[in-house]
Amino acid sequence: MQFKDFVDLAARLFEGAGVAVMVVGAVAAVGLVAVRYRGSRRQDGYRVLRHHLGSAILLGLELLVAADIIRTVAEAPTLRQVLILGLIVLIRTFLSFTLEVEIEGRWPWQQGRRSEGDSSRDDTPAGERGPPPP
Repeated sequence: MQFKDFVDLAARLFEGAGVAVMVVGAVAAVGLVAVRYRGSRRQDGYRVLRHHLGSAILLGLELLVAADIIRTVAEAPTLRQVLILGLIVLIRTFLSFTLEVEIEGRWPWQQGRRSEGDSSRDDTPAGERGPPPP
């Protein structure tokens, strides 16, 4: 197996893993919500579904970006390929940031602003949190 073949295989595996993570994550999120959140707990279920689905999409996007980077860097990149990769990375980074805001309710760089004990913006349903600390 030549290096180019190995790199192409690696990029394809990353792409497949990215798609698989999104599909399996979506199915798992819907299954979790369908089983645990019925009737009066539907609003909690919707929030949990969005959280899990968004997390799966974020992870899948990261894997797809890795595949694009592997594929572009492995070849002798032309200016056109580098520009296309840059545009793809910008679009996917924008999507990642907006999904992060949807899931967490804040920008990724604002994570240090909320202290451990502050539960004023805790979107986790009560049944998902576990017991309170002693």
